[in-house]
Amino acid sequence: MEVAVKSSLTSIHAPISVREAPFTKPKLLSFQFHPRPNSSISRMLKKTPSNSKLFPTMSSPVPSSVSTESMEKPEAELEAASQEEKFDWYAQWYPVMPVCDLDKRVPHAKTVMGLDLVVWWDRNESEWKVFDDSCPHRLAPLSEGRIDQWGRLQCVYHGWCFNGSGNCKFIPQAPPAGPPVHTSMKACVAVYPSTVHHDIVWFWPNTDPQYRDIITKKQPPFIPELDDPSFTKHIGNRDFPYGYDVLIENLLDPAHLPYAHYGLVNAPKPQVKSDREGGGPIDLSVKKLDSQGFFENQDHFGDTNFIAPCISYASSSPGDAPEKGSMQKRMAFVFICIPVSPGRSRVIWIFPRNFGLWIDKVVPRWIFHLKYNLVFDSDLYLLHMQERKFMDVGPANWQKACFVPTKSDALLVGYRRWFNKYSGGQVDWKGKYCGALPPTSPREQLFDRYWSHVVNCRSCNAAYKGLNALEVILQVASLAFIGVAAATKQNANTMVVMAVVCFAGSRWLARFISKNFHYHDYNHAFR
Repeated sequence: MEVAVKSSLTSIHAPISVREAPFTKPKLLSFQFHPRPNSSISRMLKKTPSNSKLFPTMSSPVPSSVSTESMEKPEAELEAASQEEKFDWYAQWYPVMPVCDLDKRVPHAKTVMGLDLVVWWDRNESEWKVFDDSCPHRLAPLSEGRIDQWGRLQCVYHGWCFNGSGNCKFIPQAPPAGPPVHTSMKACVAVYPSTVHHDIVWFWPNTDPQYRDIITKKQPPFIPELDDPSFTKHIGNRDFPYGYDVLIENLLDPAHLPYAHYGLVNAPKPQVKSDREGGGPIDLSVKKLDSQGFFENQDHFGDTNFIAPCISYASSSPGDAPEKGSMQKRMAFVFICIPVSPGRSRVIWIFPRNFGLWIDKVVPRWIFHLKYNLVFDSDLYLLHMQERKFMDVGPANWQKACFVPTKSDALLVGYRRWFNKYSGGQVDWKGKYCGALPPTSPREQLFDRYWSHVVNCRSCNAAYKGLNALEVILQVASLAFIGVAAATKQNANTMVVMAVVCFAGSRWLARFISKNFHYHDYNHAFR
């Protein structure tokens, strides 16, 4: 557990084998996890028109004694992509949810790419299905329905039933002797192509029948560690009150780790420590950027890959050959970032490793999630407010709003270059949204863990219910001990002590539940 928790969100860099990806596979490098981040911060600039150069840009005057040429500059340019190069957001596979967090007994509502989906288990075909979350009758959400006794998805508004192909099989209001109106094409539900890949349900965001067999032509990205049975796999999911692009950018930024996540993730101790946190220079550079993403290669820390549009992937490399009879320890960090809607995103994280496998057998999954959620909380508000500042200056002026003079920012600069060049600096919502962000909520709602994680995680949800039940049991036990002491007057002191212990335990448990499953505020000033 300690190994997994300590390295939970530390940025590392390593190779990947991707189906249909344009990357060349880089060589395997030494096994190190913690590059030393730089302590420079971004500054806001006044609004100025964008030019053909994306970076570097100076946000404040540079002293004449400092040569701008001597500053470390992450390489990037903003180039106009041809029509052929434009990234097609609707010709990609998108993850919906990990299978382990889906309940086969009920339909699940999810939003991806602004599309309202219902995910349900078709026991007749033994497959997960992804439908448009709208009944063709009166547009009621099918995700509020149920699975009937014949394994069909039933709309609970008027009882219409649908099979795994989206065909309507039963309309209660239609007379049995009348015309078979349920066979009309207008009675069908739109069905998205779907598949289970790496224990995650994926869908193709187009219901046109020509894409019914798209899985035979194009598959979701392949990550070798997730297909290797010798690796154990920590997996989880969480929703965030900030956009997909901000989420990706943050995950490609190793320099923030010892600062935003101070005390939560491991950082190496530098030889010369300039501050308490121990930040330092990181020599990063982007290689082979095209419409499908990019990778970064380093002699010291391995490689990082951005696989457009969703995946930030890094893995430790084997390094030197292990001694005879020993196993080379390997670990990976996989973040699958899902565009939900403007100002909303979701991440599925997976941390496969081939050592310490016994830990997952003895430690419940929700225990790991307590630490991971705390790490996510520690920069949540920063990213939420950062996104609003980006919107104030305009997405196209990102390069004018941020001062990124060092190579430690090369990966996020590379991502912004990709985002601007191939997607015009925005997700293609197909006109569904006006582009405005949702209003900022109170901190209690921004940091809410119950609706953003607990209800969507079977392990944490079960723990939440169990701990709440235990709290009630302790309260009842406290009253029972007091009652016994008053009734029998024998061993009264012992009964009173037991009552106090149970009551104190129930109060501590209530605070633990509230802090870890509902709301945990985060104040960096006291870290």
